Amino acid sequence: MRKFPVRILLALLAIAGIVYACAPEVNNKYEAKSISLDPETAASEAAKIRKEMNVEILDDLKLDLWAADSIVQDPIAISVAPDGRIFYTRASRQTSSEFDIRGHMDWTVASMSFETVEDRREFLRKTFEADNDQSMAHLKDLNNDGVRDWRDLTVEKENVWYVTDKTGDGVADYTQRYLEDFGEEITDVANGIEYHDGNVYVAVGPDLWKASDENNDGIADGTEALAHGFAVHIGFSGHGMSGVTVGPQGRIWWGIGDIGSNVTDKDGKNWKYPNRGVVVRCDPDGSNYEVFAHGVRNTHEFAFDQFGNLITVDNDGDHAGERERLVYLIDGSDTGWRINWQFGKYTDDKNNDYKVWMDEKMSLARNDEQAAYFLPAIQNFVNGPTGLVYNPGTALSPDYYDRFFVAEFRGSPNNSPIHSFSMKPDGAGFALADHDTIVKGLLPTGLDFGPEGSLYFGDWINGWGTKNEGRIWKLDVGADAGAETELRKEVGELLTSDFSRNDEPSLAELLGHQDQRIRFKAQFELAKRAENGFEAFREVSAGSKEQLARIHAIWGMSMMNRRGYEEGEGAFAELLLDADAEIIAQAAKMIGDLKQSGHAEALIGLLGHPSARVRFFAMEALGRTEETAAVEPIVAMLREDDGQDPWLRHGGMVALGRIGDAVAMRNLAADPSRNVRLLAVVALRRMESPEVKAFLQDEDEYVVAEAARAINDDFTIPGAMWPLASTLNARAWTSEPLIRRAINAAVNVGNDRAIDELVKYVDNTSNPAPMRAEALAALGTWADPSVFDRVDGRYRGVRKKSAVYVTEKLGSIIPELIAKGEAGVRKAAIRASSSLELKGTTDQLATMMTQDGNPDIRAESLVALDKLHAPNLEQLLRTALNDRNDQVRRRALELLPASTIEPASATKLYRDIIVEGTVGEAQSALAGLAKLPGAEGEALLGELIGQMAAGKLPAVIHLDLVEAVEAHDGNTELQKQLSAYEEELMKTDDLGLMATALAGGNKRAGYRVFYRNTTAQCTRCHAIFEYGGNVGPNLAGVGHRLSPRELLTSIIRPSEALAPGHETVLVTLNNEEMLSGIVVSRTPEYLEVKTGKTETKKIPRADIAEEETLPSSMPSVDGKISRREIRNLVAFLTSLKGEEG
Repeated sequence: MRKFPVRILLALLAIAGIVYACAPEVNNKYEAKSISLDPETAASEAAKIRKEMNVEILDDLKLDLWAADSIVQDPIAISVAPDGRIFYTRASRQTSSEFDIRGHMDWTVASMSFETVEDRREFLRKTFEADNDQSMAHLKDLNNDGVRDWRDLTVEKENVWYVTDKTGDGVADYTQRYLEDFGEEITDVANGIEYHDGNVYVAVGPDLWKASDENNDGIADGTEALAHGFAVHIGFSGHGMSGVTVGPQGRIWWGIGDIGSNVTDKDGKNWKYPNRGVVVRCDPDGSNYEVFAHGVRNTHEFAFDQFGNLITVDNDGDHAGERERLVYLIDGSDTGWRINWQFGKYTDDKNNDYKVWMDEKMSLARNDEQAAYFLPAIQNFVNGPTGLVYNPGTALSPDYYDRFFVAEFRGSPNNSPIHSFSMKPDGAGFALADHDTIVKGLLPTGLDFGPEGSLYFGDWINGWGTKNEGRIWKLDVGADAGAETELRKEVGELLTSDFSRNDEPSLAELLGHQDQRIRFKAQFELAKRAENGFEAFREVSAGSKEQLARIHAIWGMSMMNRRGYEEGEGAFAELLLDADAEIIAQAAKMIGDLKQSGHAEALIGLLGHPSARVRFFAMEALGRTEETAAVEPIVAMLREDDGQDPWLRHGGMVALGRIGDAVAMRNLAADPSRNVRLLAVVALRRMESPEVKAFLQDEDEYVVAEAARAINDDFTIPGAMWPLASTLNARAWTSEPLIRRAINAAVNVGNDRAIDELVKYVDNTSNPAPMRAEALAALGTWADPSVFDRVDGRYRGVRKKSAVYVTEKLGSIIPELIAKGEAGVRKAAIRASSSLELKGTTDQLATMMTQDGNPDIRAESLVALDKLHAPNLEQLLRTALNDRNDQVRRRALELLPASTIEPASATKLYRDIIVEGTVGEAQSALAGLAKLPGAEGEALLGELIGQMAAGKLPAVIHLDLVEAVEAHDGNTELQKQLSAYEEELMKTDDLGLMATALAGGNKRAGYRVFYRNTTAQCTRCHAIFEYGGNVGPNLAGVGHRLSPRELLTSIIRPSEALAPGHETVLVTLNNEEMLSGIVVSRTPEYLEVKTGKTETKKIPRADIAEEETLPSSMPSVDGKISRREIRNLVAFLTSLKGEEG
């Protein structure tokens, strides 16, 4: 990859074009640091880079490089100040001081147990004690104290810089560090920033910070934490705090991804959402904090339209077959995601692989199989959303007004476009109206509009990690399309003018300006002016002919009321009678926002309004004001809607939950409307009321399942747990979500009655076999269950119990369960017999192992016999070694080391198998040798290394041998032999020991790596036919196109072999002209490059001075997953040779 900063800086320094300042400032908290470019040099370099870039843009747009690599590095979020300065956050801690769980999967259990950021702090301090193994492996001695420990995590600080164009020539020529701060061991990366009213708000877990520059020297004088408690878990990098913006009522809004939050606000109220993402808001001083929406995975950024509706795109869960989701978030909404649906229980042998998010169809737009408690997506939408903004009303051209803009970040400029889209009303919510791709060929991060109407965006350039490079681009229409209109010039002037000098009438007039930023600026200024300001708002709200002016006036009155202005509360009551439905809706919304009492009668009357939007906000206000008299009217309105409008339905659940009348909700159990009963269930769930148990008797299984979700999931409702468990055998259920939760409830109850329920369910052969097997698995792990919930995966902690009663009850029926019936139930029964140590089953298991016709049963029986320490185990193992099935023989080989067979005898068996057995048997034999103690086995391993070095050992067992030798790490002679082999191998194969992954893999295990491994995350970028992501090439038929070596190289060194259509080159011609593009074809005479949406260029080889391939955005899996997993992945990919069947 071309290293622009080095080249640019050297060139500029050579011509004395840069002034680099780094000197301490006496009166500042932060050290001054700035870079100044010669304007001509800056413009020349920007033009040069722009010419090199292969970028596709819509025909009516033009793209210019505004700030080059020499003054921008690793920009994440950006915020454009009214004077045109662009503030941006720069990732500094990402590489050495912040962790991604995918690189530390052994931390998963601990991380999932965290409830607060202090839990994470304690974990990091214990994990990184001085110079222990973890510290030596993962830390650098950043504080130079000669010790590696958690204190090294407190050295690196996050940075905020601003960039500006001092000369006004359209290219940035100056940058200054605004602050360098935030560096505790629990500090995340700064993913969010907003400049507002002279302050800079920075989102960097665990805090939202407010920075100020009192002396206007461009350097922050200090910071204040407004909210604390974000980033509870160690999760996916990039899922931290982000999206800082100013909302319609002057509050600061931001969000965090699914690494969660647990915040206590300034009034002492606790907001506990440790396992999900949230969108939150507070006043600029940190007061009036509240969680607006929860259940998001990683919205990154969101935006408000001209009516204050919050639109965003939420990231998907990286599961095969799902995509990101376009969502309209409403107050109190739960959009369903939990971090425990990403990882945790899925790698726990005591648990199962049931995924609520996927198995219950929650990742999709609304469908009949989904739960009722969450707000579904509008639709599945673009991948990897990062920056998102809304056109303020004058930016670009009229063709782009009332549109949102969202950046896709997929790690590669080849497939990370910026989209423009618009929304249209759909009942109380919205639907996607249309969308276009407007820019493609860069790697955009944050977006924001400049005061002159251009769209600016950060550019990560390539890849996922920091690289000390970055850019900021400017997108606009041409002059003939409106870039230099008088309106846009006026907006720029108004944004920089001092509104404190304006009188109230002029400010009131600006409430109706076409540009949203001007309207907000006028609104916020009037809100500072006490009685005069409120009267101005009141007059506009009541008498203006401009709808948007009236709406901003309503928001302004709300601001003033919330900040303590007590006069004029009746203003909203008057507006509830307005002829304009939107004005009524906004007034109702503000009443609810303020929790203003005295409007119940009017609001209840509006529940019958013809506008769904009015009905929605009237209902929301009644919920926020907790009007108990509104329960029946709300229910009546929702009964009539019958669940057709998802926003009305969800808003109703939120409102009824807030009102909190549990008795009224319980009494709806007899309501004839299924939708009404569902509303009651979810409302009771939100109250955490045990009264929800009444709905376990519902005649409709879907309603019962929803009640089961309410009781079992998240923090659970303990008072209703036994009623749920006791429903297991109440009817012949068919709903898997319900049955699983009833089984799990029995585990949670944990008493003898719960055991009776599970045993009864297992013993009933008319019940679904997979669910009987699940109940058996729950019984089998009864004494020491998984620390994770068997359904939703939430961390439940260690729950050890006595096994006496479960052993007694299960022992009486286990023989028949083992002997006959569905194979899954039999296997589960065998596992339960071993885990519960049912010694009385050993004779039966021995018979099964030797005589059963199903090899899975024979293999499972052998494992159980080993765990039960069967008295005749040695003979059984010898019998299994002669079994007609390879799987059984392999299992026996793996069990030999722990058996009573002498190591010398076991070694002889292993030697014979390696020489004469199948590939699978030889691999199992080596797996056994890895665990076999004694000199005999180690001597055999030494012989085998010699055979491998001499080329006399089959390649399909090379990796197994290497792993076996590495397992005997105490034998220095063996390790020397292996090192010598590796050294010799490197002379002819630069893959080294990784070459052992070329052969011998298991394609079925590789399938699991591809689709399920949360560290490899293959389907995040790749699909096989239609299943998976579309960032990288589709891998259907890849086994035909690439050899195993090519596949392995692409996995561990992705930049060495790029797929067609994904290779970007930077070409320098003999005349020093430079261009970039995607390689179309190569011949000895020409290099053909795609340089635009449809344009290609054939470049004669003779004209090319230098050709440089930019690195792949695909991260290597080397060191992240094991060599064995890599081998299995290669085997799976190699098998992909046919067409879709």
